[in-house]
Amino acid sequence: MRFIVRLAINMLSFLLLSMIFPTGFRVDNWVAALLAAFVLSILNTIIKPILTILTLPLTILTFGFFAIVVNAILLEVTADIVGGFDFSSFGWAMLIAFIISIINTLLTNDLHVQVERH
Repeated sequence: MRFIVRLAINMLSFLLLSMIFPTGFRVDNWVAALLAAFVLSILNTIIKPILTILTLPLTILTFGFFAIVVNAILLEVTADIVGGFDFSSFGWAMLIAFIISIINTLLTNDLHVQVERH
């Protein structure tokens, strides 16, 4: 259930952010957004832990901000895999990664609180 909710949150976030930032971030349609959310979730499961360990010293030195670079790299890889999902530059990928991280933190924490209440 959590996986489906997170997938939907990422898909809707991608669609919304592509409307807010059309010059830097492009998502052609909801299918591309859904596919990108799915690919990103797979990359986050398989590759992100490895990248996080390899970049731990940089993440510590930058007080955690390098984690945004790791997230942006994963978004760029997702864009390379998924057609109709693209960034005009790595800077845009970093901005979208930062915003997606905030959205996921807020909504996922709220989701956990809602589940624990029931």
